[in-house]
Amino acid sequence: MKAFATTTLIQATPQAVWDVLTDAASWTAWNPTVDRVDGTIAPGQKITVYARLSPGRAFPVKVSVFEPPLRMVWTGGMPLGLFKGERTYTLTPLAGGTQFAMRETFSGLMAPLITRSIPDMQPAFEAFAAALQQRCETKP
Repeated sequence: MKAFATTTLIQATPQAVWDVLTDAASWTAWNPTVDRVDGTIAPGQKITVYARLSPGRAFPVKVSVFEPPLRMVWTGGMPLGLFKGERTYTLTPLAGGTQFAMRETFSGLMAPLITRSIPDMQPAFEAFAAALQQRCETKP
């Protein structure tokens, strides 16, 4: 199973981080890893992410878990579980801030074939976490 993950400490409340994380319309203002996000980040909603790592390619996902302001999961992939991508965002309250964690795993029968073509997403994960931290710590 292929996976990518990152964590960072953000000097903001979990609710403040959650508000930034779930405001799809503002993602391009602070997030250097996406060209755009179509849709509303809300329970059960389908959104489409256009990542700079794969220009012009759309990644449709469903907001499958939505537990404000602590956890959210996006899932996407192929029917019948042949291939599944699952991205989990976790916000853990700490004294004076929030630990932000993001992890994406790929699974399914076709995963060994499909993941060969997935580029190294770790730099994009690190850039996302750093940009989220900066946005949350400087947002009025």
